[in-house]
Amino acid sequence: MNPEQPVETHRSAYYRSVSTPEGNDLKKGALKRTPFSKFKKVHSGFKSPIQVTESAKVSPAEEVAELERRREQLGTEIAQLEAEGYRQEELEHHIDMLHEYNDIKDIGQSILGRIAARRGTTTRDLYSHFGLELDD
Repeated sequence: MNPEQPVETHRSAYYRSVSTPEGNDLKKGALKRTPFSKFKKVHSGFKSPIQVTESAKVSPAEEVAELERRREQLGTEIAQLEAEGYRQEELEHHIDMLHEYNDIKDIGQSILGRIAARRGTTTRDLYSHFGLELDD
C-alpha cells in the first residue's frame, strides 16, 4: 500500500496508511489522522492551551499563606470603605436594583423585537419611533 494514497474507507479524506521506516504497514493503529494542510505544525503533538509554568506551581502551604494575605488586604479595604460611609447593605440594594433594571430592559428588548418582526422593520428603526436612545 502506498503511504501517500488515502485508505479506501469512508474516512479516506482524513486518514492515510502509516508505514514503518522499513516500509511495512503497521497493523495496530494502521490509520493516522492526516488532515490536508499546508502548515507543518499540523503533524506536531498536542499542546494544551493551558500552560503551567514552574513558577506557578506552589505548595499548598504557600497557597494558603497567599490567600490569608489577600483576605487581610480585602479586610483593610472594606474597613476603609466603611470608614468613608459606605455600607454593605447599600451595595446589596444597588445590585438588586441593577438586576431589576436589566430584567426590565430585557423584557423591553423582547417586546421591541416582536413589534419589529410584525411590522417588518428593525429594532433600530423602532428606537427612533418610540423616542428611545440607542445607548439605552
